Amino acid sequence: MGNVSSVKKKKIDKINRNNYRVNRWFKWLSPGLFVKRWLLLSASGFCLAVLGGAIWVKLTPIYRLLGLVSRSLEFLTTVVPHYISGPFVLIFGAFLVLWGQSRTVGSITNAINPNGDEELVDMLLARRRLNRGPKIVAIGGGTGLSTLLRGLKQYSNNITAIVTVADDGGSSGRLRREIGVLPPGDIRNCLAALADEEKLLTELFQYRFEAGAGLSGHSFGNLFLTAMSEITGDLEQAVTASSQVLAIRGTVLPATLSDVSLWAEMEDGRLVEGESNIPLAKGKIRNIGCLPANPPALPAAIAAIEEADYIIIGPGSLYTSIIPNFLVPEIAAAISQVKVPRIYVCNIMTQPGETEEYSVADHIQAIDRICPQKLFDAVLVHRKAPSPELLQRYAEENSHPVYIDRETITKLGRRVVIANIMDEKGSINSIRHDSSQLARVLLRWYSGKWQPKF
Repeated sequence: MGNVSSVKKKKIDKINRNNYRVNRWFKWLSPGLFVKRWLLLSASGFCLAVLGGAIWVKLTPIYRLLGLVSRSLEFLTTVVPHYISGPFVLIFGAFLVLWGQSRTVGSITNAINPNGDEELVDMLLARRRLNRGPKIVAIGGGTGLSTLLRGLKQYSNNITAIVTVADDGGSSGRLRREIGVLPPGDIRNCLAALADEEKLLTELFQYRFEAGAGLSGHSFGNLFLTAMSEITGDLEQAVTASSQVLAIRGTVLPATLSDVSLWAEMEDGRLVEGESNIPLAKGKIRNIGCLPANPPALPAAIAAIEEADYIIIGPGSLYTSIIPNFLVPEIAAAISQVKVPRIYVCNIMTQPGETEEYSVADHIQAIDRICPQKLFDAVLVHRKAPSPELLQRYAEENSHPVYIDRETITKLGRRVVIANIMDEKGSINSIRHDSSQLARVLLRWYSGKWQPKF
């Protein structure tokens, strides 16, 4: 019985392997790869080349070849009936063509992808699909934007991330003060999120030196972008060059090349200067702005917004990651004028020092106060409450789930899209958006398959 089972298993494995090979061959005939037309063109070119050679030598080989073929076919049909010999020769010829193409593709695959973890046809199909993806502009900063980009890159290569450059804390702040470069921290995170080798690149870019009087506390990614800025002349060129070196999917752009510094007016009358100082002020923010006021936008960022199919704002810290982009008036004006789907991804939890006791409508109104023009049509909010343990832990830091006040949101002229977009696996230690689920919901809403609930 054991031998019989083993024989059956071998037969099944052989059938599965044959089916896999056949499916792999037929994938090359999938629409959008532009392979069929080139195969036909190659075959036609080969025939024409043979014919040209024959004409060059006065057609003598053609006559001999036709005579040989004619005698061979006549002999074959007298021995084997035409209704058997014809299909046999046709099938045998097709087999040789497919076998030859398969071996050719296998050689190319081994050269391009020596690890062999993905077929060349699958790589080409995925690349074609991503290249045909919508032109998405994502606006924000901090870890929220990089989380979003990590999911979006699975749906499109046509992504432009517009990032705030108001950071003045940590390694970015030190480089800004000591060298005079624009803060590279948020841009570094976005570049790592859009890279193909994301895990390794993220670890490399986030690596912080722990020794050395000058290096201690700096991340490798910040130093890399700072060096590129010095070499290329400015941050825009540095990001472009870095994107090519790292082979990222999409484009990362600073909102402005001006040396912007944030200020916030608190309800008790205090004036707090510096992005890193605003959350530490422990007060309610009445107004926010920047110095210099009304900085010029990066022209490439405006062009990306005008050509976009879809605009996504957030997630991220409301006053220090989202709104600073809209303090560049040209960016806010460009977003308000485009006639494409626009959505704001609201945070799951309130943020101490910025949005304490804020509801979803409060987040929307804060943006509306800065930008009187309507910048988005819908707001995406999380549905399911975090675990009681996490809620207790966050409550100790005066952070709570953002309340969904639907009636007020509707009065503000926004649609409410409610979905489970929290990272359930990573929610044991912290509350974060799930990059894959977040991108999936956003693309569903964009395509119209998602039916928003009011």
